Amino acid sequence: MAEPIISIRNVSKRYRLGKLNMTSFRDELQSWFQGRGDAGKPAGPADFLALNDVSFDVEEGQVLGLVGRNGAGKSTLLKILSRITEPSEGEIHLRGRLASLLEVGTGFHPELSGRENIFLNGAVLGMSKAEILRKFDEIVEFSEISRFLDTPVKRYSSGMYVRLAFAIAAHLEPEILIVDEVLAVGDAEFQRKCIDKMESMRRTEGRTILFVSHNAEVVNRLCSHCVLLERGEVRAVGLTQAVMAQYHGSAAAVRGPGHWVSLSGAAHAGTQRATFQKVRYQRIDDIGETVPEDGAIYPMSRVRFEIEIEALEAITAHSLALTIYSREGVKLLNYDTVSKGMLVRLRPGRNSFEIRTDPMPLNPGAYAVGFWLEPHRGAPPADWIESAFQMEVAAPKGENAWNRPFSDGLVFSPFEITTDGETANRLSLA
Repeated sequence: MAEPIISIRNVSKRYRLGKLNMTSFRDELQSWFQGRGDAGKPAGPADFLALNDVSFDVEEGQVLGLVGRNGAGKSTLLKILSRITEPSEGEIHLRGRLASLLEVGTGFHPELSGRENIFLNGAVLGMSKAEILRKFDEIVEFSEISRFLDTPVKRYSSGMYVRLAFAIAAHLEPEILIVDEVLAVGDAEFQRKCIDKMESMRRTEGRTILFVSHNAEVVNRLCSHCVLLERGEVRAVGLTQAVMAQYHGSAAAVRGPGHWVSLSGAAHAGTQRATFQKVRYQRIDDIGETVPEDGAIYPMSRVRFEIEIEALEAITAHSLALTIYSREGVKLLNYDTVSKGMLVRLRPGRNSFEIRTDPMPLNPGAYAVGFWLEPHRGAPPADWIESAFQMEVAAPKGENAWNRPFSDGLVFSPFEITTDGETANRLSLA
C-alpha cells in the first residue's frame, strides 16, 4: 500500500491564555529559554488546547473535508500543516509541495504588485521562473484582475486578494492544496468558478485537497471523505455522507414547535454586528392562524418562524435568510429576503422578524435550521448559524395518514396517478 501523502500523528496545539499570538519560531524559542516552553507539559489552568492528540492520514489524490463547529480546531490544524505555526506535540509528514489559502492576504507581500506576488509565490513553491511564466497567463485570466496586476496588493479589496490567491494556488500545481473558509469572501460567481476548478483538479489531475467550509453542499460535492473535529479532537473519520450526518445530527438538539429557542449557545460566525438571539416556530393554517391542535409539523405544513435579532448599530442588511438542511447538510429550503427584493433595516437593540412559509415539502424526519444575516453583497456576514436547532417533521396520522411512508427522496410532493382517465385508488398502490 502506498504511503499517505499527509500523515498526522498525535498532534496537539497548546496556547497559554493571554499569549495566543505567540506563534512565531522566534517567540517560541524566546519562550523556551525563559522557561515557558510547553512541549510535553500537561495543560494547566491557564492553558487552552486548540488541538488534542489529533491523528489521521490523507491519501494521495483524495479530497478531504474538515468539518466542525467554530472553535473546533480546523484553522489551527491547517496553520500547522502550512508551517505557519508549530505543534506543541506530535508530528506531521508531507510528501509533496503544499499551497495554502488561509486568511485573506496570507502569503502575499503587501508592498509588491500582483505580478510580483505571482513570481514570489511560485519561488516559495520551488518553481523556476520559466515554470511560472508558462502558467502566468492562465493565472491572470482565472483571477480576472488583469487591470490591477501592477498595483501593490495592499490596495486590493478582500475579494481581489482571494481571486489572485486561489488562481496562484490552483495553477502553480502543488501536490497538496489547502483551502480554508477564505472562499466565502468572494462573490457567488467566483466561488462557483473555484469549486469547478477544484473538481477538475480532483478528476483530471489527481491533486490532494484539504477543504474547510461551512457550506455542506460544497463539502458533499467535492469531498469523498471527511474528518469531524470537536473541541480540538477527532470525533469521526470516514465517508462524507456518514460524517456529515453525524455532524449535523449532533450540532443541535431537536426543539419542538411553540417554544422560544435561545440561540446564545449556538455556533455563531461573522462580525457579530448583529446576532440572532432566539426563535420560535409554529404550524399555521391557510390564513396564517396558529393551529390549535398538537402543533406538530407534518409534510406540506405551513410554518411561521418568529426571529429576534440584537443589533449593535443601525444596519440595512442585504440578506436575511432562514435555511433548512437535511441531516447530511444538504440545503433543502432557503427563505431569503434577496429573492423578495427586500432590504432588512435593523435598529440598534432588539429587532423582531417573522417568516411565513408555503407548504413545506419535507418528508418525516429531523432537519437542521440555520440563519444568515449579510449586511452587503459579498461582505462577511454579520451573523451566521449553520445549525441552530433541529426541527422534527412528524409522520402523518389519523385522517391525514398515507398508507405508505415517504422515506425516499429528500423532499415530498403530493401527486395523483390516473388510469383510463380516472384517479387511481390510492390503496391499490400498496
